[in-house]
Amino acid sequence: MVDLSSRLPAVVTDRLAALRSQVGSAVFSRVAGDEGRGRRNRILGADGPRWFAEDAAIKRVHGDASMFVGGLRALLLQSLHPLAMAGVAGHSGFRGDPWGRLQRTSYFLAATTFGPATEAERVIARITRAHASVRGVAPDGRPYSASDPHLLRWVHVAEIDSFLAAHDRYGSRPLDDAGRDAYVADTAFVARKLGVPDPPETVAELAAQIEAYRPELAGTPEARDAARFLLWEPPLPLTARVPYGVLAAASVGLLPRWARLPLRLPWLPVTEATVVRAGGNLITAGIRWVTSAPRDPSPPPMPPVHP
Repeated sequence: MVDLSSRLPAVVTDRLAALRSQVGSAVFSRVAGDEGRGRRNRILGADGPRWFAEDAAIKRVHGDASMFVGGLRALLLQSLHPLAMAGVAGHSGFRGDPWGRLQRTSYFLAATTFGPATEAERVIARITRAHASVRGVAPDGRPYSASDPHLLRWVHVAEIDSFLAAHDRYGSRPLDDAGRDAYVADTAFVARKLGVPDPPETVAELAAQIEAYRPELAGTPEARDAARFLLWEPPLPLTARVPYGVLAAASVGLLPRWARLPLRLPWLPVTEATVVRAGGNLITAGIRWVTSAPRDPSPPPMPPVHP
């Protein structure tokens, strides 16, 4: 890539650097919250063994800006399970406190992927305790529990399928077939810690498990309401609506066709292969640029997935 900064006047490069730092700090603050700096130190600055090696596939995927696209896709896909959606609607506070949910989930992903094993175990224990209190009755009369192993596995497979799809399309260094299988196996290690039974270990197993869940999925009013909120009513200032709209379009563009009709989302293959894909490349490149500024060497912040 040509270094354009060497061809620009110093005043222009200085302003670009200031803008990059300012936007990067805003993204970090929004995603990581007020405790972001301290949490980052607990992840990157702490000594001790990690769950994953430096060259692990999970670190490549979870450290890439494509996670922003994958996270939004994961939320849409997860909402199609009526019991999982009932738990989100009743307990997650995604409408009242969407940024708090984002910050908690980003820390879970960062701690388990990049942090020391002791911190990863602590975060897993906290989530397990939180899940124990998430229970109730869905609008269709069926009881649900966030600790239900079957629901835990649905949340997991929808999540990693989305992260992998986004990384395949928009990642800076997409994985080969062996690397994609390695990513699924890495995430299975974390899933077992959360109590997920028989998580997939390969891409083929992942596809088979998602297919097995399809008869249980449906576009409930709660799921469609969540999709409207996530895609068209996000709690963002007007200045952020356009880039977020591009991000949302890229996320919808990665959903399989069978997942769109229940959520009343469009299927526009030509537009998605051209305009949406170009926009997705642009928005992820922009996020990657601002979050990789020299002043902030932490991995990019992660989007929400868990209820």
